[in-house]
Amino acid sequence: MSADLPNGVDEFLVGAGWGGAKIEPLPGDASFRRYFRIRRGAETAMLMDAPPPHEDPGPFLHVGHWLIDHGLRAPRIYAEEAERGLVLIEDFGTDRMRDWLDDNPSAETETYVAAVDALVELHNCPPGPFPSYDMATYLREVRLFIEWFCPAAGIETDTASYDAAWEEVLTPLLERQQPGLTVLRDYHAENIMLLPGGGQGLIDFQDALVGHPAYDLVSLLQDARRDVLPELETAMLDHYTGKVDCGPEFAADYARLGAQRNAKIVGIFTRLWKRDGKARYLSMIPRVWEAMERDLAHPALAPVASWFTANVPAEWREKRGGGLG
Repeated sequence: MSADLPNGVDEFLVGAGWGGAKIEPLPGDASFRRYFRIRRGAETAMLMDAPPPHEDPGPFLHVGHWLIDHGLRAPRIYAEEAERGLVLIEDFGTDRMRDWLDDNPSAETETYVAAVDALVELHNCPPGPFPSYDMATYLREVRLFIEWFCPAAGIETDTASYDAAWEEVLTPLLERQQPGLTVLRDYHAENIMLLPGGGQGLIDFQDALVGHPAYDLVSLLQDARRDVLPELETAMLDHYTGKVDCGPEFAADYARLGAQRNAKIVGIFTRLWKRDGKARYLSMIPRVWEAMERDLAHPALAPVASWFTANVPAEWREKRGGGLG
């Protein structure tokens, strides 16, 4: 066996009924988690290698089983040995929504309609057995902006006033996310697969929480990695609210979570550059920041918008956080 293949993979595949199959490594961006395409004649499957102690496939399996049990299109799980970090799952093919739309731009609206409809289906399910998206989690995430972007930009900030502004903005939302519903947290065009037989498949859902219905819509429609025109964003929000009774505060909560998520992502992308040497993420910050500015313009975000005005120099806001590096 090649030293580049996971330990125990031959035994695992034999036990799964895939002994002797061809193993093809796939490119990845993660430090430890790896994926391989398994071929046996015309049949294929995907092998996840999430070796302990650095990785734990348990959350993926927990959420994946729940999604499948509720009729949602997560990959079927053929075999699992969590203690080894090995999982064999259904192969969703190679057509990521983002890449496919690059080649088929005329199908953009119908593809996004299908992605929104998948969220409607998810939101019609009872909340999953997952942790709550509580204030502590929201604040921990949004602090990434002042922990990573602000130091990289030479901006001195006050954590207490930042937290206070976000708590004031997010507190009203917490009441409206009870009892809550399953939030996949990274639902965007790079994590939606267009399946060979039609339909869309979900991936990268292991961090699911129970939270607010607007969060995954924000993730999809204010995509950090793909331009979504404001007109399409509005049309898809109208499509969702036409199918779900959202209440009068939904637009405000969408802006609240948009600003929260986008501030977090600016911090994460800066961290990927500073800590992990992945400078390519810097080019995505202006797109994320542009969406954040639109969210901050909503009256519901007034305390956070005031904090940005007082703490983030105009030059950084004018260039939408660009220019690091």
